[in-house]
Amino acid sequence: MDLLAEYRRATMFFEAGDASGAARLLEPIVAAEPGNASVRQLLARAYFQSAQLGRAEEQLRALVDQDPSDHYAHHVLGRTLERMNRPADALRHLRIAAAMHSANDDYRVALQRVESRVGGRR
Repeated sequence: MDLLAEYRRATMFFEAGDASGAARLLEPIVAAEPGNASVRQLLARAYFQSAQLGRAEEQLRALVDQDPSDHYAHHVLGRTLERMNRPADALRHLRIAAAMHSANDDYRVALQRVESRVGGRR
């Protein structure tokens, strides 16, 4: 299998709005190249977009474990946990992302939304 060609094909599927199709193409690539953060990130995004949230969480946790300074992985993990109705768990990752990349409005808005939902709970 030509992994680069399959990655490009998966990217086209994702950009065309077929997140599930992209995920199917990306799964064997991640299996063959588990350390490739770019491929894993696209797979996580494909899972997130296709509401396969448990799978997205798994991929995002692997990314955060691999590189704790990856603000985008923290943000998407926080958003995934939020969509899974786990706002208290999401809060930690959204705070990390917002602290690392404070200029990003999306990060700030997501953090404020979850903070208001959690309220006094931590």
